[in-house]
Amino acid sequence: MAAHVTLREVIDSDLPDFFRHMSDPTSNRMAAFTSKDPTDRAAFDAHWARIRASDAVIRTVIADGVVVGHTAVYGPPEEREVTYVIDRAYWGRGVATAALRALLDVVPKRPLAARTAADNAGSIRVLEKCGFTVTGTDRGFANARGAETDELLLTLTG
Repeated sequence: MAAHVTLREVIDSDLPDFFRHMSDPTSNRMAAFTSKDPTDRAAFDAHWARIRASDAVIRTVIADGVVVGHTAVYGPPEEREVTYVIDRAYWGRGVATAALRALLDVVPKRPLAARTAADNAGSIRVLEKCGFTVTGTDRGFANARGAETDELLLTLTG
């Protein structure tokens, strides 16, 4: 059964949930391109202070009344990119797709870019369901895997 998904502004009490989501080893392996040490709370707090002070559009993802992640659009106007992190317990339930679609309604300006590990089938599916198309490839060092990893570059133009 699909969860009821909404977005709201990020509040301070969301951060412990985000830290838990972002420090999950299985989620990190799938995401691949993560911080060097996702269990470093001081680095996490500094990162989120920078994000919240920036002009990024950041939203908390709520599913059935529970904080299950976050989604954002960030970067300079000509290179804006989307990102999302969803609690692993909610994978495969349409939460990421619903959250990204809702964010795309909040931020209608295009184009938008996205990046994902080439073997992250779930993330590729979410992005494609939201209208992103593969426009290129890259390869970079993935902290969560400790190795060079192939990446897909996707773009949403319409």
